[in-house]
Amino acid sequence: MYKIVVPGDFLSRDVKRAGEGTYVEDGCVYAYRYGILDEKEEIRVVALSGKYVPCRGDVVIGRIVDFSFPYWVVDIASPYKALLHVAEVAEEGERIEMGRMHEYLDIDDIIVAKVKSIDASMRVELSLMKEFRVRRGDRLIEISHTKIPRIIGRHGSMIKMLKERSGCFIFISKNGRIWIKGREDAVNIVSEAILMIAEEAHTSGLTDRVARMLDSFRFQRRRQQREAGLKGETGKRGGENVVSGSVVSRVGGNEKGIEHERVGECEGGSGESEQSGGSNRSRRIEGAA
Repeated sequence: MYKIVVPGDFLSRDVKRAGEGTYVEDGCVYAYRYGILDEKEEIRVVALSGKYVPCRGDVVIGRIVDFSFPYWVVDIASPYKALLHVAEVAEEGERIEMGRMHEYLDIDDIIVAKVKSIDASMRVELSLMKEFRVRRGDRLIEISHTKIPRIIGRHGSMIKMLKERSGCFIFISKNGRIWIKGREDAVNIVSEAILMIAEEAHTSGLTDRVARMLDSFRFQRRRQQREAGLKGETGKRGGENVVSGSVVSRVGGNEKGIEHERVGECEGGSGESEQSGGSNRSRRIEGAA
């Protein structure tokens, strides 16, 4: 059973295990916020609600929203805007001038970054994780950051199942944004599963329901592949040049390798979706034509 704690609740005398959402006073660990107590490894309190508050070392997915030389201003789904210095983007020996910042990162570009520092006034500075490049056609889902532990699952069980049964690349950030890429049909089912997990995180039997959803998808895809294969064989016997299999949409890239993101309306065949009346959103990354 989950244990709900409120700020000031005594949690432990083992101060070495004090983690996120706790504070230490007079040799004891207390709850810093309202949430669920997690004592599996370190002692931490997982918030039940509220905005994401960055911590040093967090890996986040951010959106460029403004220029303030020598920084890009980045939205990290938090009350606090973050700053990315031009030195984080420039190659060794390269100098980025104010008038050329948009050539490297422009408004609405999506980045993966790590929280480098936070000062007393909550000025957040980021370091760019250049090895991760969000491209056109990739999917970005935004849920409450408080649901991220449930998406990961105990000992990583849920995220492992999502990856293995869909074949998708799934990148989960601390601030509630999830980046997915893969076959369009697989990305769609993973997006649906993640949004379901976020909405039903408090319910029992959730893992089994997600497993059934993914297994049904795999069964349907194998059946479609078999049918496509049979059609291909028929076409070859009839002397026709037939290419069977599903169409894999290719993503385009620009010289930066970082693409724009745009939330589209829910139109048939667009592959985009947005849930009204809630904070959970699924969107496709689009690039400028």
